[in-house]
Amino acid sequence: MRAVRIHGVNDVRVDDIEEPQPGPRDVIVRVRRCGLCGSDLGYIKVGGVAAPAEAPFGIGHELSGVIEVVGADVVGIAPGQRVVVNPMGDGNGIGAGLPEGAFAPLLRVSNATLGGSIHPIPDHVDWDAAALAEPLGVALHAVHRSGAVPNDRVAVFGVGPIGLGIVFFLKRAGVSSVVAIDRSPQRLDRARRLGADHVIDAASEDVAAVLGDLHGRADLFGWPTVGTSLWFESSGAPSVLPLIVGMAPFHARAVMVAVHHQPIAIDWKMALGKEMSFITSMAYPDEFPEVIAAISEPGFDADAFISHRIPLSRFDEALAIARDVGHSAKVMVACDA
Repeated sequence: MRAVRIHGVNDVRVDDIEEPQPGPRDVIVRVRRCGLCGSDLGYIKVGGVAAPAEAPFGIGHELSGVIEVVGADVVGIAPGQRVVVNPMGDGNGIGAGLPEGAFAPLLRVSNATLGGSIHPIPDHVDWDAAALAEPLGVALHAVHRSGAVPNDRVAVFGVGPIGLGIVFFLKRAGVSSVVAIDRSPQRLDRARRLGADHVIDAASEDVAAVLGDLHGRADLFGWPTVGTSLWFESSGAPSVLPLIVGMAPFHARAVMVAVHHQPIAIDWKMALGKEMSFITSMAYPDEFPEVIAAISEPGFDADAFISHRIPLSRFDEALAIARDVGHSAKVMVACDA
């Protein structure tokens, strides 16, 4: 079968490999859709997860599909079930340095358990919406970690797929003032579609001035501040976190979701004076059931997240589109085409 694998630094190929075979505690999933993630782009650039890998490995971890084969010792999972896969569940690391990756027609999930790595989805949820479960899990976990409450005044920097998910779940939680900030008008339009109360084009607008107009202004020890109480950094731009510290008011919370590959200098004297809280958020230890409930609701707008749908046979094209962050959101790959 054809499968996308990384062979080295900036060396990604669609290889012919043997179909996976299940052990007694494994299942085989026939993959219908798999989303391209910023992590995938990072792994390609590095040639591995944190350093170049010694052997080729598969990528792809945001998937939906059908249970094809079930190992003899697996309980509660049956062929034909429509599912999403938690790639970190049951000790797996699908698409993150192990041989298995989901940009392939078939995927082995090791030590599979119901509610661990395998989560059933309702029949009415289409494959594209279902494959959003993993990135939406990242977004929901960030919102959970933030402690967001309805009267928070929130700024979300970077509304790629994760930032869009954060906007979606903040509004779903009843937060009354959510501002999306990005340099892409197309992504800002998507944030509006998902309920953002205001958007700021950082390429053409003064972010501090607009936030001050929206959330109010104050002065602390001679530092001008805005009234934004909760900040999310999901852009990955090195300038954003220092900007947040500079604008934040007393007792502001800042949630770091984006992966920064280089150290960032922070004015810790200012952060100390403001008694800021810095929260980091990664992955989705418990979020899959709540995400599946959200995407199962009538009216869930998967198209607000998905900008392109490309067959696996044109993976190079999908990769090029995903790298154009100004004009793409989630790029969804059809692994059955």
